[in-house]
Amino acid sequence: MRHSTSQALRPSERGTRVGVRRLDSRFAAYRDAIGLDPALELHSLRRSYITHLIEDGHDPLLAQQQVGHDHASTTAIYTCVSFNLRTRSLRRVLEATIEAALRPGRTS
Repeated sequence: MRHSTSQALRPSERGTRVGVRRLDSRFAAYRDAIGLDPALELHSLRRSYITHLIEDGHDPLLAQQQVGHDHASTTAIYTCVSFNLRTRSLRRVLEATIEAALRPGRTS
């Protein structure tokens, strides 16, 4: 939706486009009004959305398409996988490895 010579991104209710700075400043005003951490940015919501898709087990290609990235490596930068997901993933791998090692009839 971006016009080639404009930083405006989204159409407003008047049919015109709203600029990135306007979106950011409006978000900051709401954030400050409800007392959220000043480090929270509008872009944080985009990163959170992608992270939740990945953590909930959705196909990484879906996440990539949702944000319009051409390359999976770009989407990977956005994902801030939580400590809990890393722990669960590691536990799954370790349990599968131990189970395979203890399986009867294992030859090596």
